[in-house]
Amino acid sequence: MKQSEQEMKEWAQQLNAVHLPRWEELPDIDLYMDQVMTLMDRYLDLLLGRSHEKIITPAMVNNYVKLNLIPAPHKKQYNRVHLAYLVAITILKQVVTIKEVRVGILYQAHLSGTRNAYNLFCSQQEYELKKAAAEIDPQLALEAPPEQISFDNLALKMASGAFAQKIVAEKAVALQEQELKQMQEEHNRSLQK
Repeated sequence: MKQSEQEMKEWAQQLNAVHLPRWEELPDIDLYMDQVMTLMDRYLDLLLGRSHEKIITPAMVNNYVKLNLIPAPHKKQYNRVHLAYLVAITILKQVVTIKEVRVGILYQAHLSGTRNAYNLFCSQQEYELKKAAAEIDPQLALEAPPEQISFDNLALKMASGAFAQKIVAEKAVALQEQELKQMQEEHNRSLQK
């Protein structure tokens, strides 16, 4: 097995083990912006950690407030409602527009409340990540989906699946790029002999 294939399988195992914090696991104390940034990096690093980009910035959070995607902070402090919104927005905006994220969040929150909608999002996203990981390494077990697909959660399911497929494709391309560089270097060395 090539090194890049082995790295992909190891990454698939990490992907299979991803756990997004549920509502009850989010801090129930008010946090300042720098604390929010630290938590978001911790929660989403494996999924979105790109050495050259910040996962989320204070400017992004301020824009989300201006766009009414998240509630305004109270005395510059953020709570678990903000964190839940930020986790979902940060993931979903990778595959759908901010307008679509807003509609989806409002729709799901209206149907089942913010807490339940957020927990459903986490469950669905984890399932889609596990499904993608199992495509890379069939030895990884796949659990049953969190809920039956209905119109009410169709957009959530599709966006979650699209995100999982997107990050797998990005990882594969990154590993193929490394492999290509190695092949080119070997080819250049063979020409110099």
